[in-house]
Amino acid sequence: MAYENIIFEVKNGIAIITFNRPKALNAINADVLKELSSALNTIESDESIRVLVLTGAGEKAFVAGADITELNTFNTLQGKLFSRRGQLIFDRLQDLAIPVIAAVNGFALGGGSEIALASDFIYASENAKFGLPEITLGIIPGFGGTQRLARRIGIGRAKEMIFTGEMITAAQAEKIGLVNRVFPPENLMEAALKTAAAIAEKGKVSLREAKKTVNNGADVPLRVGCDIEADSFGICLASPDAKEGTGAFLQKRKAVFTGSLLE
Repeated sequence: MAYENIIFEVKNGIAIITFNRPKALNAINADVLKELSSALNTIESDESIRVLVLTGAGEKAFVAGADITELNTFNTLQGKLFSRRGQLIFDRLQDLAIPVIAAVNGFALGGGSEIALASDFIYASENAKFGLPEITLGIIPGFGGTQRLARRIGIGRAKEMIFTGEMITAAQAEKIGLVNRVFPPENLMEAALKTAAAIAEKGKVSLREAKKTVNNGADVPLRVGCDIEADSFGICLASPDAKEGTGAFLQKRKAVFTGSLLE
């Protein structure tokens, strides 16, 4: 489909989705969700794509939340359906078979923070700001924020952010474990793409299984998590990449992984 609210590009096995509504600080509306879903369809069907990077157009915002003009028109049913639609799409981000990096380059508020939280990890520019300010509008986060934030930074800190609606800086976000690393604004995408390139060199099956094992094991007893890990370990050994990786090590050469998720 033709995209009007996002920019979708693929370079050297790395997909980049740029939220592109700079006049609205890249705010999320129904059209953004539709285009994001379409881009994810393309990524899921393209075996050559190995990593996804998310960022925002312009210097001010990653995504500054949902479009309040649209929210103001919703009744109860419309609000619930909008919330569930966003949740389902962000679930797809979290469950994507490839790693997802959020490169947050400004305001990541409401839905913006929720998109970042659905990513595997977050890199932020020094001018990034994070927050779930929905409480100041008389509502609550609706795209998974009440759930993912607590799992990422702990219940107490999550409640404080959600109850106050206050923003935190990139430095504060790094300190509490919300953000992995912070960079000068001009170095953010370079750093994110450098990490993406390093990840893209790894085996696609092992990346999928590593992501799935961490995600599925996060909220289960340790023994159950280890069982999940053992199953995924076995699946990795069925991939040609396991033979390539171990063979390259024994032969003292760099591994070249070409395994497919379809094998």
